Amino acid sequence: MQMYASMGIGARALEIGQQIENKLSERFAQIDRVSEYNQLKVLRAMQENRVSAEHFSATTGYGYDDAGRDTLEKVYASVFCGESALVGAQLASGTHALAVALFGNLRPGDELLSPVGKPYDTLEEVIGIRPS
Repeated sequence: MQMYASMGIGARALEIGQQIENKLSERFAQIDRVSEYNQLKVLRAMQENRVSAEHFSATTGYGYDDAGRDTLEKVYASVFCGESALVGAQLASGTHALAVALFGNLRPGDELLSPVGKPYDTLEEVIGIRPS
């Protein structure tokens, strides 16, 4: 209590904060359960893909035979139940990742169909429905 007072936090404010925290305790417990479940998924994927100290070693930067990167991508694929994964600091956003996937699969003049309607605005320029 003394530490809170030394920071200018009064006893009443502390009491209100504790009451709110108590009211939210079940929600916090739910978040903790989800967090633990996801942590275990990651640990299992790391074990299944035999992640070891060697995978954290520095590389030449060229990306050839990069066991760490290749294994990290296998871990991501396992965690997210995917066939494979592309993981890297080079992908700056979700839109960037989608652009890479589209550019890798479509050629100029190809038709892109969207069965769910118009794409979100950050993808419009990528697919050419809005000028750059």
